Amino acid sequence: MVLNGRRPLIAVVQRAKDEHWVLPRGKLKSNESARAGARREVIEETGHRVRVREFLGAITYRARGRPKIVQFWRMQAEVKPSRDVMKDIVAVDWLPLSAAARRLSYPLEKLFLRNVGRMALRQRRHRLRRKARSHVAKTKPGRRAAKTRGHKSQLRRATASRGRPRKIAGHSAARAGQATILQRVLGRLSQ
Repeated sequence: MVLNGRRPLIAVVQRAKDEHWVLPRGKLKSNESARAGARREVIEETGHRVRVREFLGAITYRARGRPKIVQFWRMQAEVKPSRDVMKDIVAVDWLPLSAAARRLSYPLEKLFLRNVGRMALRQRRHRLRRKARSHVAKTKPGRRAAKTRGHKSQLRRATASRGRPRKIAGHSAARAGQATILQRVLGRLSQ
């Protein structure tokens, strides 16, 4: 979950039952979708209303001999909390990505946040830049949208035509393929 500002912040919560620091999560109610359940749990555990954005992935582990699947979405939180946190939560901290990953108690969550969190924030920055460029193009009459892309898109096309690996949204084609494979594997786990 991300709180906007000069630097995006990630919510981590401390549970009362064991004092472990975890990413906000919980159990689904009957007939509740995973997305709706995630939104409800985050509101209850952080006190902030949120907008659910894209699916980030899932982690699986065993607890008391039973398999557990936790699905994560990127969420945009309102600046001020709208309610008190639930009694199961001792504390909520909003931290930069690296500090949030260090604060987490479980190695699997740390690994997930370091990898997927970095990718999600990179995509978020890319979307914000694209949105800013389209806003500039709309405010300047007579200017075509293709010109707002600047020299980088021309450089990518020129580089690709010389037989080098083509760049896709700031990543090599091989790296883009890795991301889609990871997303497919995580998608299968979440079904």
